Amino acid sequence: MSGRADSDTDPEITDPGAAAAQDTEPEAVPIDADEPDDTDEPDDADEPDDDADDVAEGARRARWTAAGTGTVLAMAGLAAALLRLTRSAPALVPAAYAGGAAVCAGAAVLGSRGRTRRALWLLIVGVMVMALGDQFD
Repeated sequence: MSGRADSDTDPEITDPGAAAAQDTEPEAVPIDADEPDDTDEPDDADEPDDDADDVAEGARRARWTAAGTGTVLAMAGLAAALLRLTRSAPALVPAAYAGGAAVCAGAAVLGSRGRTRRALWLLIVGVMVMALGDQFD
């Protein structure tokens, strides 16, 4: 920056005020009369909303997961109750497995009806009841 006239610095950039103004000014875009104005309507007005589909798919997946998990845990609890019933175990053990299985079956019903949060808590309680029954063995 020697200030010579033959330097490769543009005259607008040498002035600090002009350089700041040049950086902040938006570029002027010519308006073409043939193109429609996009300010009235967004471009994706004709396309369906994918967010609603994602939410519905997530809710459907949660219902299937809650119902399936509740069914599997209920069947496992009933099988464990029947196995413990045939052995010489205290009566509280098969009763705890059967009770936990009943709670998990209730969670499966709630999950299939869309009450996935309550179904999750019931699944947790059902497994805890089964685990507590296993501690008595």
